[in-house]
Formats: sequence, C-alpha cells, structure tokens
Amino acid sequence: MTDVHTNHENWKIKLSAALLDANVPTLLMVLVHLTADMSWLGERYKCSRIKGLDDNDTGGLDDEAQVEIRRAAFDAIVAWKQGKSPELAGPGDDLIAAMLVQSTGEKVPKGYVPMVAAGLGLDAEYALDQRASFASAPPEFHVVVIGAGVAGLCTAIRLEKAGLSYTVIEKNEEVGGTWFENKYPGAGVDTPSHIYSYSFSKNDWKRYFAERGEIQSYFEGVADTFCVRPNIRFKTKVESAKYDETSMEWVVTTVDSDGKEEVIRANILVAGTGLLNIPRLPNIAGLREFRGDCFHTACWPEGYELAGKRVAVIGNGASAMQVVPAIADKVQALTVFQRSKQWAAPFERFQQEMPETKRFLLREVAFYQEWYRQRLAWIFNDRVHSSLQIDPEWPHKDRSINRRNDKHREFFIEYIKKELGDRQDLLPKVVPDYPPFGKRMLLDNGWYRTLRRPNVRLVDSEVARIEGNRVVSASGESDEVDVIIIATGFDAHNMLGSFNLQGRGGKRIRDAWAENGPEAHMGLTHPGFPNFFMLAGPNTGLGHGGSVVAMLEAQARYVMGIIKHAVSHCSGGFELEVRKDVHDTYNTTVCDLHSRMIWAHTGTSTWFRAANGRVIGTTPFRNDDYWNMLRKTDMSHYSLRCFNKRGLIEVAESTEMAR
Repeated sequence: MTDVHTNHENWKIKLSAALLDANVPTLLMVLVHLTADMSWLGERYKCSRIKGLDDNDTGGLDDEAQVEIRRAAFDAIVAWKQGKSPELAGPGDDLIAAMLVQSTGEKVPKGYVPMVAAGLGLDAEYALDQRASFASAPPEFHVVVIGAGVAGLCTAIRLEKAGLSYTVIEKNEEVGGTWFENKYPGAGVDTPSHIYSYSFSKNDWKRYFAERGEIQSYFEGVADTFCVRPNIRFKTKVESAKYDETSMEWVVTTVDSDGKEEVIRANILVAGTGLLNIPRLPNIAGLREFRGDCFHTACWPEGYELAGKRVAVIGNGASAMQVVPAIADKVQALTVFQRSKQWAAPFERFQQEMPETKRFLLREVAFYQEWYRQRLAWIFNDRVHSSLQIDPEWPHKDRSINRRNDKHREFFIEYIKKELGDRQDLLPKVVPDYPPFGKRMLLDNGWYRTLRRPNVRLVDSEVARIEGNRVVSASGESDEVDVIIIATGFDAHNMLGSFNLQGRGGKRIRDAWAENGPEAHMGLTHPGFPNFFMLAGPNTGLGHGGSVVAMLEAQARYVMGIIKHAVSHCSGGFELEVRKDVHDTYNTTVCDLHSRMIWAHTGTSTWFRAANGRVIGTTPFRNDDYWNMLRKTDMSHYSLRCFNKRGLIEVAESTEMAR
C-alpha cells in the first residue's frame, strides 16, 4: 500500500512540474472534457490567434489566467487518475466547434468538426475493429496490397481488424517504405511527429519533428503491435497485375529475391506504392563514367563515410535541403548545383528534442494528446489554402498571385536576409523569382546558414556534363570532386510505374493515362480497372499543408467502406468499378479548381505538373473537404456486378452511403 501511495505522490509531482510546461490551449480542452465546466469556454480564456507554425503554448493568455488553468487542470487530472470518469467524454458537434475556436483563436470551417471528432475517437466508423461488418465475406475472399509503407501498412491493419484474408507484397526486407529506403544523413519529417503517426497508434515521440530512425522504429513497432507481419511477403516484388474478367479477380505475379515466381489471385487489389518511390536520375553526359562514388539520396550506402572528401550535390530540393546541412561540417569541400531556386520557411523546432515534461502530458493525461494533435493538424493544414488562389486582378503576377501571397514573399525574403547574415551576396542566388508556395514549400534545416560556410559553394546553374572526376555546370563553372550525391527527387509522374498494371481488355494504366496524364476518381480508382484502388494517387499530394498519414488513413477507411458494401451485397465474386461519367466529372472539377490556384502559375516548373501542363501531384481541395468526401463513400459513384451460383447478376447502382 505504501508503494502505491508513493508512486501516486511521485506521479503528482511529475504532473505538477509538467503543467508548468504545458500547452495551455490544449489544457483548456482537457478541462472541458474532465469537468464539463463551460466557463472554460468563456471570453476570459479565449486563446489568441496562432502565428505561423508556432504551438502558441501560452495561448496569449495573461499570467493570472494561465495559473488558474494549470491549478484547475491539476485537480481535475488527479481526480481522473484516481478513478473519476470524465464528465464530458463525447462532446457533440456544436461543442467541438466551440472548443476549436477557443483553443485556436480562429474561425474554423464547419467541415473540420467531423474530422476532429474522428481524430478524438468519437466517430464509430473510424474505429479499427469492424469485424462484424465484414462477417458476410466468403472465406475465399482475398485482398492483395502492394507495399508495406505508410499506406500499405495502414490498409493491412484495417484488413486485419476486419478479419479479412490478405497478403502484402513488399520489395524490401522490412516495413516502412520510404523511411526504410531513405537513410541519408538529415532525413526526417517536415510534419510534426504527433500528426505524422496513425490516430489509432500513439507514440511517445522524442522530437517535435522526428528523424528517420525514430520514424522507421515507429512503423516497425506498429507492424508488430497489430500483428500484420505474418501476412507480409518481404523481399518480393510485384512484376505485373492483370484483371481476369471471367473470374472477376486480379492475377498478381510476384518474384522473390531468389528469382522464384508466384501467382496470387485477389478479389481486391490495393496499390500502396505512393507518389515518391522511384528515384529520378538526371540525364547528364558522362555521369556513368564518373571516376568517384555516385549515388542517389534514396540509395545511400550503409555506413558510408564522407569525412575529408570533396562532394558535389546535384539538386537543391527537399532531400538536398536536409542532407547538405547534415554533412557540411564533415566534408572537405561541398558544392551544390541548383537548377532552380526554392522557398524555405523558418523551422524553429528543427532538431529540437521534446522535453520530458511535455512527453509526460502527451503520454499520461487523458485527452491531452488527442487535442494536441488536433491543434497541430489545424496549424499545419489549411490555414494558407485561401492565400493560394490566383487573384486575376493582381498586377504583380511575376512575383506573387495575390496581396497575401505578396506579404508571404516579403516575410520569407526578410527571413532569408537574416539567415544569410554577412553573405548578402548570396541573396540573388537563393531568392526565387516565382511566388511562394509555387513549388513545395520547404522547411529551413539550416540551409541558408550552411551556405555561409567557407567550405560550401552554391552554383546557380544545372550540371551540363561530367568530365572524369570534374562536374561542369551549364554556366561553365566546374569542381573536381570525389563524390557525387544525386538529390533530384523521384519520378512522381510515373505513378504505379514499378509494375505492369493491366485492367479490362488488357489495357495498361500507362495507356489509360496517355492523353491526360495520371488521374483517378478521388485519387483512388480509375474506370476500366475494376476492384482496384491506389492510395496516395493522382491529385492527393498535400501541397498546402496537412499530414499525409491522416490522408492515407481516410483513404484506407474509404476503401474498406467500398469493400464492406460489396461483400454485403454479393455472396460470391463481384466486380466493382467507378462510373466513367463520375470519374470524368470529378477530374474536370479538379482541373478547374487548379486553374485558379498557384500550381497553375506559368512562372514555375514543378513535379506537381505533367508535361501537358495539367497539375497531377497536388490536391486543390482543403483537407477537411477531401476528408468529408471520403467519409461519405457514396456508392452511387460505382457500378456493382455480383457473380453468384446462379450466374452473373447486375446490381442496380445504389445511392446508399456506405459509411
């Protein structure tokens, strides 16, 4: 009994210390849940508007109000710890909306309310355990998932919890996808750790923005926790997937690391290969004949040592912005060859460890992590979306697209000047001549400060050729180097390019996309490819902010809703296919919205756009709008044919919402 009392007193001491370091707006939400005292939503405790990407830990409240909140929180949390049930475990939509406004200091769109409710665990349809809903699935029903990265792993977990038979095909020896493959120095997320994780699997993150090793460990742990490893075939590649119209099944051909070929038949095929999984190599004369070491950032050699070497980095995008600052103090000389300039925003919490006090609250206190996540999601989601709309009357189209975007430009330039310090001569080389957010907005991992180092040189010109061990730029500058690091990103336009996908009549997905480029209904499915879904497909990239993990969760749940509808209506095989008119209308809307957004700006070249100018990488939708579209799972968008013992039966298109 003494030990129990001592442990409880120690816990209270830790709580008291942690509350001094707490995020006050989040604490307010915890108080509302635990006490149901609506006075905490009064004007006295209304938080100030969040500035930039800051957590706004004080909420802008005066010291007296903060003390009141911390004291009340201590009492309420201790009572909860001692067994008192929360007075308000499940607030309704109106109350959630009021709580959002109170904690963010901003007007939050109505569409966010159901999304936040799901994030708080209040939406039954987002619960993992849906076994009862799939009880009617025939025992031979089988799903094949390609890839065990973030998307494939999420899908596998949902299939496991639904009690469905499935196989995951993974080319690597471990889960994690891009996080397993990209082992270059400095690799990490530019999304806060707590929203770069599944809502159903919390984690005690050590950093505000996790580095590659911690992220990979998280996904490995998730695979173990949810017992999906037995269903994953590692070190196996999908060579082809062809739809068999007679049996209404996908015939998937795989090859393992020993060269053994196998054929798996699947009722449903899900591609979780993602947008950024095929490294893009530049076509540079003499590159193959380079006399030193040369590798892409996604193929970083295990344990490779750069100390004392002369290094050239080709590219200055997201991976370069991470790797260059990470290696600059190790190498003898470092030259960066940039083809185009990039915008980078301040990254105040770069490499910052999360204090144990904050980790204690996130780990130990009811509702704290849930609301901390929801506030982060708002900060990093759609707050800039309205500023990315082109103002046709704006007179300065060469530098910005509207007044607010122009203010962003001024802010970023002032930030760059500050970071460059006494190297203002670099300013013309680093300030882009296109509007902010015209390409993917990067976070500054110490990039500008690194360019000031005496052993670092920035060449504002693409590489023209390699001569022996000398890298020559288009402007005529050249450097003799020992190592070339290729940081030119991925072949994002070659979606689903890692295997041969053939749908109805043997038509390849490449041919289906030949005219318009990659496109799909909801970014998930395409006419002529029945019973097939792709996660992180065309026009689902988050160019304006948000968490790709949250988006993938929503997509996986949507696919499960489709499957649930089909197995409940068909006792045998089935053919489920998006209607062409629905698909075409959706993509017309996507193109129309994009035509008025920044990624259609003619002054930029970006992987977001295909060769024909169509934006294929990013979504034009707000995160909440897209989430709510996925939540509906509108079956009227699909045609469904069942194959029963009596033969093929056409099922009328349903207007049912298979939530």
